[in-house]
Amino acid sequence: MDDDRPDVLLTGLLFYDLVLTGLGKPPTPGEEIWTDGMGCGPGGIANLAVAASRFGLRTSLATVFGDDLYGQCCRDILRDQENIDLSLSRTADGRPTPVTVSLAYGGDRALVTHGQEPPYSQDALMGDPPEARTALVHIEAEPREWLAKAAANGTHIYADVGWDPTQQWSTDLLDQLTLCHAFLPNEGEAMAYTRTDSAVAALGTLSELVPVAVVTRGGDGAVAVDQITGEYAEVPALPVDVLDPTGAGDVFGASFVAASLGGWPLEERLRFAVLSAGLSVGRHGGALAAPGWYGVDRWWRSLTDPELRRTYGFLADRLPDDPGPPVAYAPVTPPARQI
Repeated sequence: MDDDRPDVLLTGLLFYDLVLTGLGKPPTPGEEIWTDGMGCGPGGIANLAVAASRFGLRTSLATVFGDDLYGQCCRDILRDQENIDLSLSRTADGRPTPVTVSLAYGGDRALVTHGQEPPYSQDALMGDPPEARTALVHIEAEPREWLAKAAANGTHIYADVGWDPTQQWSTDLLDQLTLCHAFLPNEGEAMAYTRTDSAVAALGTLSELVPVAVVTRGGDGAVAVDQITGEYAEVPALPVDVLDPTGAGDVFGASFVAASLGGWPLEERLRFAVLSAGLSVGRHGGALAAPGWYGVDRWWRSLTDPELRRTYGFLADRLPDDPGPPVAYAPVTPPARQI
């Protein structure tokens, strides 16, 4: 019998991103800098949704759109271009879509955002969440009721966590890992929450709290433990030129889920996620920088480095026969609406 559940269930804040690259340095007060690169498109939770959908996963997104041009543009892209199910999403009358300006330089970026908290909470959007194979979530200090309901439905929760502006790094947050199948923080977050001094030590602590623990290490790759299979893996990052790192962590998470749903060994899952994230940083924006099967297939077919061809040789058996059409990358300006 076919499994018609969504592959991935998502909820969170949606932003309209305007990304400027080629700055060379951050602007100083009173200074004007002309850039040589720009891209725009959906951001925030859309980063995860688009990345998952581009790997062929049936993706259901519960978010709030503003009733403005930016909100309509994001809705059109996610629903019509990226084939994401928005039946759980709502439009907030009279509220603008949050807008983030990202200034990318030096391998990192600075963000400035204008917006308001949406009138509908995650729990209001989800209600009794539909059964899904997985959910990609961002856990916060205040637990969300829908997470427990989703876990009770048999949904595998893949979670990450953000920077704690209070610098308290309360270990109470880790209590929510009892609901999770996997936890994928970066090494700074992992070490802070576990009170350890290395990514490997943090991984050891987290592996006792959740079946699959992954710690991402930026330019140093990632490490992971799967307690279900008894596997440990550590893989390096790919040498890439970074145009814009926005959303790379989201692409990593979505591609790790895609590989996990495929039943791949842990090292292959980790290498695939590192590769996908690495490909995304060479494009503008978060959501529309996701490579999908098309981008990974194109990278594999153009690869000439013998060591990388050996390391990533598993892709020859993993890539679909039809990787789909070229993905749409972030435009410089939003497309004109069709009348």
